[in-house]
Amino acid sequence: MIALIILLVVIVAVVIWYVATYNGLINLKTHADESWSQIDVQLQRRNDLIPNLLATVKGYSKYEKKTLEEVTQLRQQIVNLPAGDHQKLMEVSDKLSGALNSLYAVAENYPDLKASAEYSKLMEELSNTENKIAYSRQLYNSVVANFNAKIQNFPANLVAKKHHFTALDYLQVPQEAKAAPQVSFDDLD
Repeated sequence: MIALIILLVVIVAVVIWYVATYNGLINLKTHADESWSQIDVQLQRRNDLIPNLLATVKGYSKYEKKTLEEVTQLRQQIVNLPAGDHQKLMEVSDKLSGALNSLYAVAENYPDLKASAEYSKLMEELSNTENKIAYSRQLYNSVVANFNAKIQNFPANLVAKKHHFTALDYLQVPQEAKAAPQVSFDDLD
């Protein structure tokens, strides 16, 4: 009789552990999806701000057509990318951030533009959005690290394999963003 009770306790404990482990994996996966969703929201916010910024800059800078076209083209690429291609979305997003930096540099040549309240407001919103994108990317990678560790740790890996949980990819920084910027003071003479 005691052996039966011990067996039942062990079986109940294993079932409780199994359910808790499975639910933990589901929670981590859901958190990763939600973290990605936050990145998506911020990218959409940036995409919504860009047309207003371009219209404002266009009124001041008739000669900066190439930069304006590049920003417009990259924004459109982001809009047209399939929803599940996170890495490609981040690649194009990083290029768009670079193009926006060029746009900021263009604005330096137009004091009237820099003094414009509309431009200042848009630049502040865009800067805040860029910071939120960076934070969201960091949060996503942190959640992915937790999820990937959980599905690899024993004994949770047994549950993860049975239910086909697979490792998630981290968001990577593009190689060109890792390069040190080249600074030259030759033009200052």
